[in-house]
Amino acid sequence: MVGNVPVGGDAPIAVQSMTNTDTRDVETTVAQIERLAAAGCEIIRVAVLDLDAAKAIREIRDRITMPVIADIHFDHRLAVAAMENGAQGIRINPGNLGGEDKLVSVVAAAKSHQVPIRVGVNSGSVEKDILKKHGHPTPAALVESALRNVALLEELDFREIKISLKSSDALATIDSYRLLSQQCDYPLHLGVTEAGGLIAGTVKSSVALGMLLYEGIGDTMRISLTRAPEEEIRVCYELLRSLHIRMRGPELISCPTCGRCQVNLFGIAEEVERYIQTMTVPLKIAVMGCVVNGPGEAREADLGIAGGNGVGIIFKKGKLYKKVPEAELLAVFIEELDKMAAQFEK
Repeated sequence: MVGNVPVGGDAPIAVQSMTNTDTRDVETTVAQIERLAAAGCEIIRVAVLDLDAAKAIREIRDRITMPVIADIHFDHRLAVAAMENGAQGIRINPGNLGGEDKLVSVVAAAKSHQVPIRVGVNSGSVEKDILKKHGHPTPAALVESALRNVALLEELDFREIKISLKSSDALATIDSYRLLSQQCDYPLHLGVTEAGGLIAGTVKSSVALGMLLYEGIGDTMRISLTRAPEEEIRVCYELLRSLHIRMRGPELISCPTCGRCQVNLFGIAEEVERYIQTMTVPLKIAVMGCVVNGPGEAREADLGIAGGNGVGIIFKKGKLYKKVPEAELLAVFIEELDKMAAQFEK
């Protein structure tokens, strides 16, 4: 359990992100977490760079509803302080905390506060002797490093553990998690580190995580993008939806446009996509550019919109529902969408 969120076993794949704010700036950090919560984020990780950041976790946690994980590097005192201030999970690399005595104090605090530990290994943190043995941070090297660090915790009788193996290479990520999943039963946190911007990061992460999730590997996930973290949540749920793993909120289908399109479909699609981000009802929404073929092509949509020359239509289940002047099309569609969502929630 990470706070009130179950991870592993038959629990749903938990969706995570990480703030990019200064954790010591509580107001800004809480505001970003609230936006992430509205988008569907279920676990949030914050960077703990110093003692003030660790102390800020107390106020942050008191003002939000999702569990907080503290991201720690090197300084065991920050891990202990974060847990003392309410962190419901910590992410560490046990081998770089400075020795066994320091790890003992971290584990003691984790036991006392009932906090799980994520052992986070990435291609840049593999121990020198393992790196020398394998030559490069290969999948086998990442797994060996992870299991070595897990063993350090097990020797202290601690087993509330998650593991992550992060690489910026999609194929290395796939091979690493496949190998690890054959060697242990701990919950696995999936992610591709330093994946890139919106397009490159989405593609790379979807390839790696999509293949793993399809094979039943992975218990929690983050899509790492060089974008606002809310974008990460959108990609997470679209990936889970495409694999029929989790269906949160409306599914948007839209045509790529062609020479028959006589309306600003890009603008309409973007507005509809933005509007539905905080909705949770599992409707299928269609935005089509052709009033002739659009409804038929999106016949399974609960509600759809199709633009024409000066006039558009709103359709339900492929049937014409209402003709609307083009200038009013988006506003009327949103109104109908709200009505349908309200009926669904009753």
